[in-house]
Amino acid sequence: MHEEDQEGGGRRCAACKYLRRRCAHDCVLAPYFPASHPHRYASVHRVFGASNVARLLQSLPVDERAQAAETMAMEAQWRVEDPVYGCTGIISQLQEEIQATQCELARTRAQLAIVPAHGAQLQGSTVALPPPPPPP
Repeated sequence: MHEEDQEGGGRRCAACKYLRRRCAHDCVLAPYFPASHPHRYASVHRVFGASNVARLLQSLPVDERAQAAETMAMEAQWRVEDPVYGCTGIISQLQEEIQATQCELARTRAQLAIVPAHGAQLQGSTVALPPPPPPP
């Protein structure tokens, strides 16, 4: 292992490795972008930029940083996969699926509402139905 891969006995985080720099012991990116997930940081860097990510994380309270890093990673992944719409494309697709399912549910409920009315018509009709067969 190279000397630059070790800093205080640890490894460089994915961010520092990607940027080819030493990983300081107080690196704000290290807890959220471990070396084991280099593609995750690469997407975030490509979409948001290293300084913007670091600045955003430093501006947040420590207890909110993990959620912010996770959100940025997901948004960056979707932006890389769909450069035009990003995560908005997925949200729109899911909203369309919800709307289609709600329409299908409304049609099914309307059909089910017809069944009792149809049964009542049959009972009130003058046609005599034969009695059901006796149980065995």
